[in-house]
Amino acid sequence: MDRRRFLLSSLAGVVIVPKTGGAQTTAKVYRVGVLISTSAAVYHDFLEAFRQGLRELRWIEGQNLAFDYRFAEGRFDRLPDLASELVRLGVDIIVASPTPPAVAAKNATVTIPIVMVNAGDPVGVGLVTSLARPGGNVTGLAWGVGVDYAKALELLQQVVPRARRVAILTNPANSVQPLLIRDLKIAGQTLGLPLVFLEARGPNEFERAFTAAGKEGAGAMLVVAESLFGLYDTELVTLAAKNRVPTVYGGRRHVDLGGLMSYGPSVPAAWRRAAVFVDRILKGAKPADLPVEQPNKYELVVNLKTAKALGLTIPPSLLARADQVIE
Repeated sequence: MDRRRFLLSSLAGVVIVPKTGGAQTTAKVYRVGVLISTSAAVYHDFLEAFRQGLRELRWIEGQNLAFDYRFAEGRFDRLPDLASELVRLGVDIIVASPTPPAVAAKNATVTIPIVMVNAGDPVGVGLVTSLARPGGNVTGLAWGVGVDYAKALELLQQVVPRARRVAILTNPANSVQPLLIRDLKIAGQTLGLPLVFLEARGPNEFERAFTAAGKEGAGAMLVVAESLFGLYDTELVTLAAKNRVPTVYGGRRHVDLGGLMSYGPSVPAAWRRAAVFVDRILKGAKPADLPVEQPNKYELVVNLKTAKALGLTIPPSLLARADQVIE
């Protein structure tokens, strides 16, 4: 028998056992689909807060986590297709913000877990059965349920006491608008403050809304927390300054850009909390068993420079309670 045949016949009876000591097993990489109604630029800081929250829970992008982002750029009509894309990709979980993306995600799948972030009145729009027991594949963080619109209007009254009417800018394309208007009417009645409801479906309707506010005798305006208004925050702030309309916003980005004042839940805090929901679900928890959480941190931000330009004096008591004063 030659040497080659001898070696082959000898090895035929040998069972080779792979070494396990010190060997690393390949961890599963979970795919997180992220569905946003506006743009990456608008959500940059919020998504970074989300990723940071996940890193603190030892979910590391490129190691055990991968992201698939879809941004609708303010076009709500694109959301169903974008949600379906994420489903076809086979993501393990979908994180959707705010209400329209969450609704689109739920309509696209009944099996993939969905974590909503800042969805307005999720019970009212049918995302969950109840806050305590969501009952399906959706859970996460609510927005409209915990927002105190009466407080926002009350703060505006303190800053602009001469305003006898306040205009409310909403987006009729948002499915939560009827519920939002209901809550705002209750808030207005509580304060004895007449409200003028104005609508804008896109930036081309903003100027007309401000013109209508003037014709209706509104001395101030509330721009509700809405993804469209976040996407075009610069345009809204510019129009408010141009028309000299004291305005309170639902998000602080507008105030950073020169808006007068904002009051509402902390969006970065909500996104960091969303990371906890993702962590628990990827570790086996069911969305149906995770109660929906309401905002627990509100922010009041005031821009003194803008107040001065409008000839307004901010009460010291209001400044004392502000989370940030921009000078």
